[in-house]
Amino acid sequence: MTILIVGATGTLGRQVARRAIDEGYNVRCLVRSARRASFLKEWGAELVGGDLCYPDTIERALEGVTAIIDAATARPTDSPSIKRVDWDGKVQLIQAAKAAGIERYIFFSILDADKYPEVPLMEIKRCTELFLAESGLNYTILQLAGFMQGLIGQYGIPILEAQPVWVTGKSSPIAYMDTQDIAKFAVRALKVEETSKKVFPLVGTRSWSAEEIITVCERLSGKNARVTRMPVGLLRAVRRSLRFFQWGWNVADRLAFTEVLASGKSLNASMDEVYSIFGFDVSETTTLESYFQEYFNRIMKKLKELDYEKNKSKSKKPQTKRSPFKKVNN
Repeated sequence: MTILIVGATGTLGRQVARRAIDEGYNVRCLVRSARRASFLKEWGAELVGGDLCYPDTIERALEGVTAIIDAATARPTDSPSIKRVDWDGKVQLIQAAKAAGIERYIFFSILDADKYPEVPLMEIKRCTELFLAESGLNYTILQLAGFMQGLIGQYGIPILEAQPVWVTGKSSPIAYMDTQDIAKFAVRALKVEETSKKVFPLVGTRSWSAEEIITVCERLSGKNARVTRMPVGLLRAVRRSLRFFQWGWNVADRLAFTEVLASGKSLNASMDEVYSIFGFDVSETTTLESYFQEYFNRIMKKLKELDYEKNKSKSKKPQTKRSPFKKVNN
């Protein structure tokens, strides 16, 4: 089976590609930059140049493909808008997949997207789910809550570097999941017939508020966090101002997601049925505490090694003692 992975250079997409390759699938990746995607080629994937915004490149990429795993989304720094990539691009991809006779289509959405129509990305995800369901394709939709990988930059690094940790409004508990675990479920869906034309939540073992995550990081790092609370009203004002500039549209649309993070409503769901259908055990899923434990262990070990090398190099330098009574010529 040949799988086309869209968005393979992203945080989630690269893990999906790695998992699929490790399980013996022929993996093809639709990439905009072969240079940025060179690591995928080193892993064993086939790279095909293309862009969701250009339908002709999609058609070429689908030749000989059996299944699609769609992990693409517009980045805040991208020039194309979220609408152009996550809606127009996905509609074109789904239509091309239908025309090409693709047997399976795995799509990543957002949990509770139907509850936040005012958040652009969530509304687009909801509409894409409906469009995919009506396409006639054999699809599986996986609704995610959040990636553990994003928490390192948000909490781990600032706490280690004694930088401010920004918390917005009333923190919403979120069931973050390791992208490696998400990739495991996505690739398994290709083999499990019971996942056909179904929608599943895909979340971590429990939900965590910002305050709880900070407490875990403080305990594991041995450092105190400098917590700074950002008023939601200020973020809304920044978002409105960014809408006046085309280069700021994607950032503004992403800032709209703070309405979800600051709502106080938990982003979580039961995974009992999901584990049963996919044939996995919850004990195999990475917990947030173990994820941070591994991260801080690696960092602390590296810091000790650097400190050792620094002291070692100092000890090798010849020490010259100067007499306090000897005149120094300037």
